[in-house]
Amino acid sequence: MSADVSQPRDPSRRRRAASALAGLVLAAVGAAALVSCSTDSGEDESASFSPTPTAADTASFSGTPPSALASLGASVKASAQGAASAAASSASARASAFEASVSAEAARANAAAQQELEDVDGRGNATADVSMTGLPRSETGGLLALVVSITNRTDETASYAVQVDFRDPDGKVVETRFVGAQDLEPGEKAQPLAISRKPAEPKLTAEIAKAQRY
Repeated sequence: MSADVSQPRDPSRRRRAASALAGLVLAAVGAAALVSCSTDSGEDESASFSPTPTAADTASFSGTPPSALASLGASVKASAQGAASAAASSASARASAFEASVSAEAARANAAAQQELEDVDGRGNATADVSMTGLPRSETGGLLALVVSITNRTDETASYAVQVDFRDPDGKVVETRFVGAQDLEPGEKAQPLAISRKPAEPKLTAEIAKAQRY
């Protein structure tokens, strides 16, 4: 007949095992809490992170410029337009001043020349006594101006009437001017101006259409 040889259980051993198990559980719970906190913190930081633009970012900006820059651009444009307008007005004033420098006496001679040439057929009798030289536009306010040189090659006092035609690149006469010189002594020279008011472009050519000695 067998006897029961099992030994009684130790109550203190059971308590130590329970305490160890409880410690493991608490450690696991704490680790999970730390992981959760770390994850939440990372998500919040990522969501609220706002990067500062770099130089490359701002250089490639293609949106609407700030109002200050837009105002500056408009100001620069207006200034350029004003300068161009002022330059045009200045050039026109210089041209008018140059043309006004022609004396009243020369204006009367030119009017007389136009009247004299109305009844002249052909090119007239004095084309050999007349030549033309152009003036730089920088000296005429941008106008096309010609010095018409008239020389009395006779041995008597004479007056002259000259018609100058201005032609476009197609050869069409687009403007006519009359100049004259009155009571030139033998060998005396006069140099009236024939001035065109046409724009600089297209370029015009000038020719002596008629020259009459009377």
